[in-house]
Amino acid sequence: MNFQTDIFETFDKQWALLTAGTKDDFNTMTVSWGGLGTIWGKPVATVYVRTSRYTHEYMDKGEYFTVSFFPEEYKKTLGVLGSKSGRDMDKMHDSGLTAKACRETVTFEEAKVTMLCKKLFMQRLEPSNMKPEIAEQFYGNDAPHDMYIGEVVEIL
Repeated sequence: MNFQTDIFETFDKQWALLTAGTKDDFNTMTVSWGGLGTIWGKPVATVYVRTSRYTHEYMDKGEYFTVSFFPEEYKKTLGVLGSKSGRDMDKMHDSGLTAKACRETVTFEEAKVTMLCKKLFMQRLEPSNMKPEIAEQFYGNDAPHDMYIGEVVEIL
């Protein structure tokens, strides 16, 4: 597998779609917090999902998820997908993106790169374990994040 990018720029500025579920029942959301690396002798992607997000339910149920990166012209679409909930609207219909099966989960025809990940680990980010200023800034009135680590099993 080979994926070359400025990962700090890619996650923070270009964003990505995190998708979980099956072709018939999935949800996707925009993420800008994430990372790539190695742990337990495996290449991994790490993503963070608030417990209040609809995608969180799909992340907990499924064994696989995808992290998909898109060309710059999709930034506005990713902005909408990150601000609207699949509980309240049909995000996929309104997005103009074309979902397609990716083994046991979903990616999109328009993605320039998709990492297929097999979930290895999940843990809550506990505000009580953070510096107080970080906990207050990011979790004062918001739900906590769960951290998911997935083995990158394929890069498409």
